[in-house]
This record gives sequence, structure tokens and C-alpha cells, in this order.
Amino acid sequence: MFIQTEATPNPEVLKFLPGREVMGEGTRDFRDADAAGASTLASELFTIDGVTRVFFGPDFLTVGKTDGHDWSHLKAPILAAIMDHFTSGQPLFAGEGDQAGGHDEGAYEGETAQIVAEIKDLLDTRIRPAVAQDGGDILFSRFDDKTGVVYLNMRGACSGCPSSSATLKAGVENMLKHYVPEVTGVEQTL
Repeated sequence: MFIQTEATPNPEVLKFLPGREVMGEGTRDFRDADAAGASTLASELFTIDGVTRVFFGPDFLTVGKTDGHDWSHLKAPILAAIMDHFTSGQPLFAGEGDQAGGHDEGAYEGETAQIVAEIKDLLDTRIRPAVAQDGGDILFSRFDDKTGVVYLNMRGACSGCPSSSATLKAGVENMLKHYVPEVTGVEQTL
């Protein structure tokens, strides 16, 4: 098994491409070892000293590290854990199904429901594929119809990335405002 690695715009996150499906559809973000309990692979990665975050994408995963650790020391044990997992044939999640993460499905009515549907469609067709190339994901959290502000959740390599606020404002906000005139701004949620 050959696993490729790619740098991401976030120097504290590295993208790993195992050459096979990871989640297939959806994503899953593990912010700490406690959250990783649902996945044997994520749990194993958190046992490596310096690993702070794990994110599963459709055909990749990203791993975040602390500032005090160097990729030259972390890469080998991370690659070994990924290879061991995929060659073992174990499921990604222990008894939970695939647990695909997606947009918040809050209830909206009337015109607001149509606006939210347009926002989600733009995210899915134009924005998320581009963000996935950098090892991350961006999900709809909520829309405030009184202010026109869209709240989005940045995940994977995008979470905590130095360029994420520029991506959010210059890229995502401009596109949403252009195609959905009711949108007045975009903010990041945690």
C-alpha cells in the first residue's frame, strides 16, 4: 500500500491520501482523543505524541499536530497507523455506521428555506470540492434571516488555518453574496 502525503495551507496539518476510499461520502472531524473513540483509526492516531486533530474526508485524511512537534518525526508513525488500519480490513467506525458529517439540518420555512437550499447547493457544488483539495471541509451551520449572515463550520486542515479567514471572506463570502443576494456576510462557527 502506498500512501501519499500533501502539504496543506495550514503548516500544522498534513494531508494523507491512502489511495482508497476513507469516508466515501461526508466527512468526520475529531477534535480530541475523546471524540475519536468512535473510530479505531482516529483513536490509534491520537496515541501518537503530538497529534492534536484528525479529519476524515471522502478519500483522504488530515492530521493536525502541535507546534512543538516536527513532521519529520510524526510522519512515519502516522503512515504506519494508517497502513495498519487499511490492511487489517477493520471498519472505520466501531459499530456506528459511517457517521458522515454534513450540513446542519435546522428547520427553515418559506423564502428562508429556499435561501438556505441555495446556500447549501453552492457550498456543495462550488466551494467544498475546492476546500477538500486542501484537506478540509466547510459546512453550513445556520443562516440568520434578519441580518443575512451565514455561519459556516471550517473543518480538517481549514480549522485553525492561517489563511482560513481570507478564504472565508474573500472567496466564500463573495461567491455567496454574488449568487444569493440575501446574504450580507459570512462568519465562522467553532
